[in-house]
Formats: sequence, C-alpha cells, structure tokens
Amino acid sequence: MKNTYDFDCNLAQTLNILGDRWTMLVLHRISKGKNTFKELEEALEPIPTNILSDRIKILEENEIIYLELYNEHPPRYKYMMTEKGKDFNYVFNAMILWASRYLDNCNKTVCHKDCGTEVEIRYYCKNCDKYVDELEVK
Repeated sequence: MKNTYDFDCNLAQTLNILGDRWTMLVLHRISKGKNTFKELEEALEPIPTNILSDRIKILEENEIIYLELYNEHPPRYKYMMTEKGKDFNYVFNAMILWASRYLDNCNKTVCHKDCGTEVEIRYYCKNCDKYVDELEVK
C-alpha cells in the first residue's frame, strides 16, 4: 500500500493504514464478530468484493488481524483481531461517544455494562496514580 501521508506523525502513519474508505468499518465489523468474508460482505453491503479483499490484506499485513483456517477444502478463513487490533476498540468507542455528542443521526453510545449509564473518556497517569485533564502530546 502506498503511503498517502508522508509526515512523521502518529496520526498520519495510522491513517496510512486505516484511512482508506471502508478499512475502519471492516476492522470494526471483525471486532464485532463478523469473521468470514461472507459475513463481512453482508454486513458492509454494498462494498465491492475486490475492495473488501484489499482491506483485509492491508489489515493482515499490518498485523491488526490474522487469518485462521476453518475449512481446508476449499480453504476458508476467519479473520480474527490481534492484540494490536483489539486495542482499536478504544478508538471505536471514542468515535461512538464523539458522534453521539455531536452528530444528529447517531443512535448508539457507549455505556457501563452493569448500570447502563453512558461513560466518558478519562486519561489516567500511571506514574501519578490519578486521572488527568491537561494533556500534552510530545
């Protein structure tokens, strides 16, 4: 895959992997248990099959997902999240919270499983052992 952004920047480098149309949605659907090509195709209709195949390949090459053989003849694979891929659930949750706050046509939010209350994002400093509001990107 060619790099779209040639910046020495975490965000730009992440977008080089996940910034194409469909890639984030493919990854999100895999994280939600749509693990076969057919399931992804149905969940993301009208994605073209060549685009879906390309996005899966990009995610695998970047070790965000891995393939697990579930049928030998013909070979069929499940797409599973690596630990690196699972960490994207934090990004997805942040995006869902942002959208529920600022966009009109969003019908989901992220809630505490036990009580059903919407959660908020907070940053925690391991060194100071406290939650912090003021952040600095270095």
